[in-house]
Amino acid sequence: MKRKSIGEVAVVALFLSVLVALVTAAQDKYTLKVPGGLAFAEFKGYESWQVVSISHDPPLMAAILANPVMIKAYQAGIPGNGQPFPDGSKMAKIHWIPKKMETFPAATVPAAQHDMDFMVKDSKRFADSGGWGYAVFEYDAATDTFRPGYLV
Repeated sequence: MKRKSIGEVAVVALFLSVLVALVTAAQDKYTLKVPGGLAFAEFKGYESWQVVSISHDPPLMAAILANPVMIKAYQAGIPGNGQPFPDGSKMAKIHWIPKKMETFPAATVPAAQHDMDFMVKDSKRFADSGGWGYAVFEYDAATDTFRPGYLV
C-alpha cells in the first residue's frame, strides 16, 4: 500500500472506532430494569401518552402521563365508580427540578430532569402489591443516562 493510502485507512479506522465507542457508550435506557424485573422497555412510547395531572411537591415538579388503557378507564369513571383499573393500565411520572422562568419570573417551569417513576397494573405478576408494579429510574444530567432507583 502507498503511504497515503495507509494514512487514509488509519484515519478512517480511527473515525470508525470513535464512532463505535460513542454509539456503544450512548445508553439504551430501554435495557434497564429495577429489582423485581420491571423494565424501562415496558413503558416504551410513554412520551406520547396523555397528561392526566401535574404536581408540585417541593423540591420537585412532575407531569403524570397515562397510557391509552388507563385513559379509557378514567373515561369510564374509574376509580370514582369503585371499579379497579384494568390490567395493562400504565402511568409515567416525570420529575424535574423547577426553576423560575427567566422571561416571566412569576412562572415556575421544569429545569433539569430528576427521575422517572413508572406504574403498571398486572394482577398476576404483582399480586402481592395490590396488582401494581412500580419502578424508579434516576436521571443523571451530567451523563444523560438513567439508572435504577429506589422507592422510599
